[in-house]
Amino acid sequence: MVITGLHRLVNEKGGMLRGKRVGLVTHAAAVTPDLQAAPDALVESGVALRALFAPEHGLESAEADADPVAHSVHPRFSIPIYSLYGETRRPTPAMLNDLDVLVFDMQDVGARFYTYLSTLFHVLTAAGEFGLPVIVLDRPNPINGLAIEGPLLEPGFESFVGVAPLPVRHGMTMGELARWLNAECNLRADLTVIPMEGWRRAMWFDDTGLPWAPPSPAMPHVSTATVYPGACLVEGTTLSEGRGTALPFELIGAPWLDAYGLARSLNALGLSGVRFRPAQFIPSAGKHAGRLCQGVQVHVVDREALQPVRMGLHLVAACRTMAPGDFAFLPASWEGRAPHFDLLMGTSAPRAGLEAGASVAEIVALWRASEQEFHRQRAFALLYA
Repeated sequence: MVITGLHRLVNEKGGMLRGKRVGLVTHAAAVTPDLQAAPDALVESGVALRALFAPEHGLESAEADADPVAHSVHPRFSIPIYSLYGETRRPTPAMLNDLDVLVFDMQDVGARFYTYLSTLFHVLTAAGEFGLPVIVLDRPNPINGLAIEGPLLEPGFESFVGVAPLPVRHGMTMGELARWLNAECNLRADLTVIPMEGWRRAMWFDDTGLPWAPPSPAMPHVSTATVYPGACLVEGTTLSEGRGTALPFELIGAPWLDAYGLARSLNALGLSGVRFRPAQFIPSAGKHAGRLCQGVQVHVVDREALQPVRMGLHLVAACRTMAPGDFAFLPASWEGRAPHFDLLMGTSAPRAGLEAGASVAEIVALWRASEQEFHRQRAFALLYA
């Protein structure tokens, strides 16, 4: 079994926090191997926990995507739970004033636009400005630490679904990302990372021996995380990404599509590692809630061969071709600067290319060099072979 940073802190390095007033940034997926939540594990080990900080979806990972999270008080520990997804996305000086150290322990899914990476960025930024040390407890990248895919985020496309020039699939752990962000973005945080033991870059989450706890309501399984770097692109369109079903991001569709025709056209592409099954579904929430949608279920047949970002672009392109009068890219998002699809991609080039009639292959060719360059550029931050 892989040993996480939390396990190592509690069992090997408890002296680091002795006598210190501790704030913990965490959520429900940060658990021990026997499924004890991180706050409970720290308190039981004698840590003086003084405050908790909750990201998108809240401390219990139960709030819907994009719903604001309110400040509250922990029902058992009677300490404040400060929201980092409400009035502010960054810890304020008032939140940090009575603390000696911040501990960060969250399970990521390996995609740039999953917002826990953004929370990490803002925590490091605030801690650097305030002069408060940060300890990041590392956890696995569930979709392995080797694969890199997608364009780098370009200047002008920064948002809470993209805070730094990373590719969509970055192949890094939270601890490695903390090291990379702190250096590349000049955040000046007093950073310590407690690495895992036993994790290797080629591992997927189900290779680790660790239990999977959903880090957000629409991330129920490792299979969800596997397709998420590409299927999430559907969020920026009028297609349903399967929210409100048992298979979010694995079911894609809309009322105005032809399920059998869509599956046939996608399977004819011969995309590596994936097949598409015609599917009908009725989302209970999100886009097209309560309406019968025609679409596909994404079946991963070889996850090592799968290129999910390319797959997501092919999905979008095929749906746009099938129903040009109904398909649309959504307008400027809640971030207010660019279409949500562009913020997810980190650039307007893929959308502009599709609208101009470019093939997915032509669009992908635009970022191949940056993928290779990022592989070299991230090397200083890596902690595992």
